[in-house]
Amino acid sequence: MLFVSSEFLFVFLPVVLLATAIALRSVSPEAGTTVLALGSLFFYTWWKLSGLLILAISVGVNYMVARQIESTGERRYKLRFLVAGVILNLVLLGYFKYRNFFVENFLSMFGDHAHLGQVVPPLAISFYTFQQIAFLVDTYHAKMNRTKFRHYLLSVSFFPHLIAGPLLHYRDIIQQFETRFKVDLGTIAMGLPVFIMGMAKKLVIADPIAQVINPIFVKAEAQPLEFLEGWAAALGYTAQLYFDFSGYSDMAIGLGLMFGIALPVNFLSPYKSTSIIEFWRRWHITLSSFLRDYLYIPLGGGRYGSVRRYANLLTVMILGGLWHGAAWTFVLWGALHGAMLVINHIWRHLVSTRYPVINERLWFLYGAVTFLMVVLGWVLFRAESLQGAMNIVSSMMRPHDISLPYGVALALGTDPGIGIFGDRGMSIGDLVIFMTFGGVAFVIAWFLPNTSEIFGLRGNSISAEGFRTGWGRAALAGVLLCLSMFGIFSAVPSEFLYFRF
Repeated sequence: MLFVSSEFLFVFLPVVLLATAIALRSVSPEAGTTVLALGSLFFYTWWKLSGLLILAISVGVNYMVARQIESTGERRYKLRFLVAGVILNLVLLGYFKYRNFFVENFLSMFGDHAHLGQVVPPLAISFYTFQQIAFLVDTYHAKMNRTKFRHYLLSVSFFPHLIAGPLLHYRDIIQQFETRFKVDLGTIAMGLPVFIMGMAKKLVIADPIAQVINPIFVKAEAQPLEFLEGWAAALGYTAQLYFDFSGYSDMAIGLGLMFGIALPVNFLSPYKSTSIIEFWRRWHITLSSFLRDYLYIPLGGGRYGSVRRYANLLTVMILGGLWHGAAWTFVLWGALHGAMLVINHIWRHLVSTRYPVINERLWFLYGAVTFLMVVLGWVLFRAESLQGAMNIVSSMMRPHDISLPYGVALALGTDPGIGIFGDRGMSIGDLVIFMTFGGVAFVIAWFLPNTSEIFGLRGNSISAEGFRTGWGRAALAGVLLCLSMFGIFSAVPSEFLYFRF
């Protein structure tokens, strides 16, 4: 069930809010927890009933393993239960998400290109598996107090973050369900404008751009593109992904606030970054934190010298790429970002810290190079195959191969017979849509305040006192709501991009 679908907005959400409010006020906090947990499980079941069974098994097994870790006295037995729990999670994730990838690559090594039956991974398995591994690790390190099963079930299945994050530390979210959980006009008034902001990002910006660039990526799988098509695909997806995923995260935060729950902020204007290090502190912040806390630091971090540090960075980013998807394009995307992080750290060590004046004078160049490398990385991230990615990147490097629509030639008063005019590339309609919505997207991303700055969002410390309201923000939310309604009723909204992960 999509956050931007009519059944969610006009049926599911009002019913769950009302039922939870009645249960909390008229019965007990435990009843409110039960109602919201059942609503969240129904939300997940809307996709496929079999996915609910896998989620239930995962939640039940992880909770039992966590209780064994907590109740066992000797550290070595705690470690054994932790290792067993992590292995079980990885086996489950590996089978459903990576089985197809490894089987096909194994068979291709022997020249066998037969296609076996494909395993369809359950929705959000990467997110809830990763988070439950973190729950076991936190329990092992005594960072988690004993948790009631209904609170744990709700923390995992809580529908705003279940499908595509933000990734959570369960000690934070469980504590909030014990202390902040409520539904009233105040919580709805806090969450609704944030939700509307995210909905507008998705429907007003991301989806129109997707209609133009999706056919270009399909075309790139079969043949090379011309110059403008290549850049439209790369820049278009760069804008689409940001406004699609940050839009989802804003909606998740807004929905959480409606129930009194503060989900962590996930984006802080990442395209304003002047280094790849800064980019990963601004992009998908919760994923960066999890990779650091549960992979980079356990591998040794930077405690054993520069060479080990750089190897750990590269390893973490490759695994982070593989976490996003079972394909060589994701592996290469992760390796690219790992290599860029290594180069960035070396540059900082050898140049930036010794000659700070260079940073002051070259900040714009730093930002431009960072953005360009991120754009090239997104091509790998989006393309269906390495060949498709190569076709796009190679076309971006051929400024001599330009094809503009004949209509542009006539509008410019130029002879259509000149070589750069023709219909080999984008149509005039697609070109106008891309220039309009892409231009708006990058103006917002580069020059305007982000959602956190507009509403004063501060992660788990979000409160009524710190939340920014006012007539200006209310008017903005009203305008964005009206624009979003056109997207809801004029066409079927597309899936969120991170649903595929």
